[in-house]
Amino acid sequence: MLKLHMHPVSTTSRPVVMFATLANIPLETTVVDLMKGEHYGPEFTKLNANRLVPVIEDGDFVLTESSAIMKYLADKVGSPLYPKDLKQRARVNERMDWFNTNFYRDWGYNLVYPQIFPHHARATEDHTKATIEWGRSKSAASLSLLNDTILGSNKYVCGDSLTIADIFGAQFVSLGDIVRVDFSKYPNVKRWLDTMKSMEAWKQTHAVQEGFAA
Repeated sequence: MLKLHMHPVSTTSRPVVMFATLANIPLETTVVDLMKGEHYGPEFTKLNANRLVPVIEDGDFVLTESSAIMKYLADKVGSPLYPKDLKQRARVNERMDWFNTNFYRDWGYNLVYPQIFPHHARATEDHTKATIEWGRSKSAASLSLLNDTILGSNKYVCGDSLTIADIFGAQFVSLGDIVRVDFSKYPNVKRWLDTMKSMEAWKQTHAVQEGFAA
């Protein structure tokens, strides 16, 4: 059986768990206690020298990085959520790359995390405040792009069909709930998030995260 090393409040672990739930992929789950620093222990470091979750083991094959893991699992089971058509697949890859780089950089590390995790604070309080304001400004531009161009009238980020790009990206965007971002300013984003959150697989995956946010 596939073995997944993860943590339920890890933003990058949840997309893998949710996709596996939707695709009926059985996983043997091992929780790596990030709060206690288990990801820095020698056993986990041997598994992933980056000391990050998630990590998946498929026999003697070890794979890291949430986006790569989702694509691997989707291909392994032939999931329609990762289309075979060359151009459709390229669009899914494009959206996932955008969420993982352009969006997440400022949204996660400059806006959300400095407000909730002490180890993401900057050297001084003024530096932390300046970082958050920078993140807020840059994230507003990204949310507008997501709202107006990527989503627009589309139901999902790649058109009218759910893909792994939605599962991946919605986890990142929903981080805003923790710091009380008002998504009503971005009606297409809110509509899309509400659609994702209405899914039973989302509710199952987010039970621990929602408790943390509360």
